[in-house]
Amino acid sequence: MVRIPVREAIMMKDMDIEEIFVRSSGPGGQNVNKVASCVCLRHRPTGLIIKCQEFRTQHQNRVRARELLALELERRSRARLLAARCEREKRRRQSRGRSRAGKELVLEAKKRAARKKHSRSRVRIDY
Repeated sequence: MVRIPVREAIMMKDMDIEEIFVRSSGPGGQNVNKVASCVCLRHRPTGLIIKCQEFRTQHQNRVRARELLALELERRSRARLLAARCEREKRRRQSRGRSRAGKELVLEAKKRAARKKHSRSRVRIDY
């Protein structure tokens, strides 16, 4: 098993990557029609598919496709970490207690509501 280090965090195994070489499309003339220079990489664990046909040679496209695959895996990894961090922060904010000033504001609002409700009571007339 050969591991390819890409950047510092992402490690891709060769056995996890399926390579397919197909003919490119678009401008390029005879080379596009005859040579399978387009590279499609499929990352089996995630199901991610990267297709690269930027260059005329298969080797350059293969290298570039691996770079693009590593970048996308890293982007997804960072997005997962960020979502987990945001969720932890949200839970922390929800579970912390109110500040003293906040408690006083809530208590004052309750008192105002009580006075308003009390003013709605029936009027008694004493003779």
